[in-house]
Amino acid sequence: MMIEPAYHETGMHKRRLRHARMRIASAALLNRAGDSYPSELGDISATGVRVRRPAHWNGEMGQIWVVDMIFGNDLHIHVEARVIRAGNEWIGLEFARIPDDKQETLWSLLGGYADKLEPWEDRDA
Repeated sequence: MMIEPAYHETGMHKRRLRHARMRIASAALLNRAGDSYPSELGDISATGVRVRRPAHWNGEMGQIWVVDMIFGNDLHIHVEARVIRAGNEWIGLEFARIPDDKQETLWSLLGGYADKLEPWEDRDA
């Protein structure tokens, strides 16, 4: 299930909104059915992540991947995420399952971004 952006009306115009993305540079590992691809995070939000598309990545829209995110020396978060966009440079994944013991850690990492919305920009994943 893809999370659709919300709409905000200003006067005669509708703006598409989405959960705010927090820019972050960190290591990530994409895993599925014995395949493993090192990558890096571009940004993270309350509903998903954007990772750099690894060379020779063979994923498809709708597939569930385990995304291991490594922040510094002592913070490691793994989630299950569904591919919702795949461009030439970036892959957009929405969270499908966040383990109970990682939810508070993820929301703490996001800080104020967890509750913010921002204008939707159509761009490469």
